[in-house]
Amino acid sequence: MRSDGILGVGGSDQSRSTSVVVASRRRWLKRRETWLVVLGVALHAVYMLSIFDIYFKTPIVHGMDPVPPRFSEPPAKRLVLLISDGLRADKFFEPDEEGKYRAPFLRNVIKNQGRWGVSHARPPTESRPGHVAIIAGFYEDPSAVTKGWKANPVEFDSVFNQSRHTFAYGSPDIIPIFCSALPHSTWNSYPHEYEDFATDASFLDEWSFDQFESLLNRSHEDPKLKELLHQDKLVVFLHLLGCDSNGHAHRPYSSIYLNNVKVVDKIAERVYHLLEDYYRDNRTSYIFTADHGMSDKGSHGDGHPTNTDTPLVAWGAGIKYPKPASGNSHSDSVTTFVDKHSHDMPTPYDWGLRRVERVDVNQADIAPLMSTLLGLPCPVNSVGNLPLGYMKLNEAEEVEAVLANTKQILNQLLRKSYIKSSNSLFFKPFKPLVHHSSSLSQIDELISAKSYEAAMKLAVDLRNLSLEGLHYFQTYDWLMLMTVITLGYTGWMIVLALHVLQCYSSLSGDLSKKEHLSVQKKDSGKVYISGCLLMVILSVLNLVEHSPPLYHAYIGMTVFLWTQIFSEYRLIRGLWRYLRERRADYFIKLLFAAAVAVVIVELLVHSFTERKLYTWFFLIAGVVASILLHSSIPWRSGIPVFVCLSCWFLSVFTLMPAEIPDNNNLVVISGAIIIVISLAAKWLDTHAEGNKFWQSITFHESRTSMCSMLYCIQIFLVGVSSVMVFLSTKHRTQNQELHSSHQFINWLVAGSSMVLPLFSANGILSRLSSIFLGFAPPFLLLSIGYEAVFYSALAVVLMAWILFENASHHSSKVKDSSVSEKNTEEHITIGSDERYLQLSDVRIPLIFMVLFNVAFFGTGNFASIASFEISSVYRFITIFSPFLMAALLIFKLFIPFMLVICAFSAITKLVRVPRLGCYFLVILFSDIMTIHFFFLVKNTGSWMEIGNSISHFGIVSAQVVFVLLLFALTNLYTRSIRVKPLSTSPSLKTL
Repeated sequence: MRSDGILGVGGSDQSRSTSVVVASRRRWLKRRETWLVVLGVALHAVYMLSIFDIYFKTPIVHGMDPVPPRFSEPPAKRLVLLISDGLRADKFFEPDEEGKYRAPFLRNVIKNQGRWGVSHARPPTESRPGHVAIIAGFYEDPSAVTKGWKANPVEFDSVFNQSRHTFAYGSPDIIPIFCSALPHSTWNSYPHEYEDFATDASFLDEWSFDQFESLLNRSHEDPKLKELLHQDKLVVFLHLLGCDSNGHAHRPYSSIYLNNVKVVDKIAERVYHLLEDYYRDNRTSYIFTADHGMSDKGSHGDGHPTNTDTPLVAWGAGIKYPKPASGNSHSDSVTTFVDKHSHDMPTPYDWGLRRVERVDVNQADIAPLMSTLLGLPCPVNSVGNLPLGYMKLNEAEEVEAVLANTKQILNQLLRKSYIKSSNSLFFKPFKPLVHHSSSLSQIDELISAKSYEAAMKLAVDLRNLSLEGLHYFQTYDWLMLMTVITLGYTGWMIVLALHVLQCYSSLSGDLSKKEHLSVQKKDSGKVYISGCLLMVILSVLNLVEHSPPLYHAYIGMTVFLWTQIFSEYRLIRGLWRYLRERRADYFIKLLFAAAVAVVIVELLVHSFTERKLYTWFFLIAGVVASILLHSSIPWRSGIPVFVCLSCWFLSVFTLMPAEIPDNNNLVVISGAIIIVISLAAKWLDTHAEGNKFWQSITFHESRTSMCSMLYCIQIFLVGVSSVMVFLSTKHRTQNQELHSSHQFINWLVAGSSMVLPLFSANGILSRLSSIFLGFAPPFLLLSIGYEAVFYSALAVVLMAWILFENASHHSSKVKDSSVSEKNTEEHITIGSDERYLQLSDVRIPLIFMVLFNVAFFGTGNFASIASFEISSVYRFITIFSPFLMAALLIFKLFIPFMLVICAFSAITKLVRVPRLGCYFLVILFSDIMTIHFFFLVKNTGSWMEIGNSISHFGIVSAQVVFVLLLFALTNLYTRSIRVKPLSTSPSLKTL
């Protein structure tokens, strides 16, 4: 009967029915969010690999025919290549303190016998890429990242390959790259043990010369060797490592390095006289250069001029004699060098060579120069331009040489075009060279007519177009792949946004009442069928085009995500109608929130390369937060001032160097600071419970004497760890070892302290203070300097964040109506102790992201573990154990993250917002950063620059997993936290 409901019988049936719906809805939500997390992990794992298909594909192709120059007789029979590893151009050309030049022989060659200039290297300015550019004619293969920069992953052609025979002597890190698989070569390298930074490495250069000299001496007794040495198209390569080793060990301005320059010059002189006396035919060409320079710090790799500018001296058969310098004869038809430095840079006055014509080249130009001198085809993978300013050829031979160089580059283009066209249904050729054959015919006609100037111009233009075409095909798939990946990330963010709106906002209830879900499910089926058909069609197209397997994954995942979006089209349409009904002030708030979010996300992106941005952020945030708090909390409470000062305190740390200097006393003092902060927190927890501004975070269900005892134990352990920092370091410094008793105590204190917070009181302030004390001992024992103070500064700012959120929550106009009887349906989704997310709640995930990244970069560069001192682990272990040491370092880095996530979890409980809803917003904002870093990945520059761009992209991509794992770990500490219950109103009793 209907009256049964009034008496309560019918109400009981309704309650049971509601409970069933609630349980069913929560199971659905759990399944959906598990699916979202799995999808997010898979998506980010697959899309992270996309950068290797976009940015790091090898430019090398095979299958081209060599193109020899059409000479009646090559200019030289043999060529000597001398490469002084790590020799800077300025240290080579400039005089010493006494005004004497360090390379008198080569300087005499420059003025009387040959040509000179600066060879411009392209970053990464490392030994392997530099030698590959000189000998093979192309720059660093980006796919070498897959080999850890240790080797070229794809076989390539070189001048040595094309030669009749190559003799090579030098470093075991260089010579085998070119000669280990070359049958027509004679080579040798010294053992790795010879490369001792504690000695003067110039003896390595002498070793290379001695090996070659002994070869010539043996030929007098070995007829076969003598016959081989008298053949044409021979290459002699001496790798001189001394300058590089001495530069690393002693810096390039040291007397040892500068003396090594003299040694190299003397070796060049001895090689010249040795060969001239041996052959006596004036048919030997000599080229002296370096693979890279050396910075003042004794390093190399980046694009600084000290690393990219190397000397180039050429003389002998086929090389022009010196010419007086003219006003604009500084370079050989090159407007931009690969190192991006200015064209026609003036020759420094102190070099004393302003009156001699200087011809600068790109480093890869040396390979076609050597090939042409010997009458060999240019290496088939070369992208170098033949520098005619060095070659002594007549007008017809110059055109033929440039034409052979042009055809060799054009052949690479045609091969890439053929490979791409044979596998593409919708092939787009490189339009400027569609009629390349007619251009070649025209050049041949001009040569036949002896119109050499016109033929040269056409050949050079064709060569430049061919180089542009190579870049076109190298990036042929970029637009498609980058569009697919960008659409994929965008689709993923829309899926997350729709999920949060549907499950954690009040919009879902209003929209679901207006829409017909049964019809939506029916229409969703059609969307899924359409998505599957599209996925099948695109997969078939990829199969026909022989696309790599990952292409299928990129496209399939993107189609799947957008299918999910279109399946929610009724929700999207309802959301659009909802927005159209809003007033202007709502859109102003929405745009303001979006603008703040964009500014913060952009700040986070740029902070990866400029840590000082955090200083400005916290200086401004301290002022803004205190002003906002002033409107709801009186100044006499001290909270606005505390929030401002804590932000300013933290802002100091991102001004400090990433390389942390040792300061043992500061670590000990930090222990005292931690104790003082915890005492202040304990006092507030005990005496401020009745204060309306503190009662939410000082609430306790019960107080026990055990909690006070636990607190004293934690204080004691922090004190012990501070003492052990002093004792362990002092003993290790004096005795060069870690005392076993100290090691035992350190491990015991660090391990036991992290367990104690699990038994602390469950109020917000009590539990977070206990967590702060629990992780303090291991962090102190792993600290070597100012990062120990950073731990306290971060904790204080986290406390300020909690106070700010508590004040905002206390003064909120929206009280408990979000959990009232009229909104009973929301508890089906998020539970009776949580409220719906509001627009203003976006600040919580944004602040979390800032603090999380400060934990990343506050005391170093997480993108490079090398920026953290290994001495941090010496209070736990000194015997080399890479895995344990790395684990301790990583654990040290994780401790600040643990504090941030514990504070975040406490705040979600304090302001009663769903933590998973905030987690999905964190991932959404992180993926805005991910897209940004996706476009910032670099495949040129130093290995460090390339590696950092990859690691930045990887870090933000991995946050979907990283943050979730830390949430799960910190949940052990935060799940039992209790907040002051909502006031018991009739509506709540009904619920």
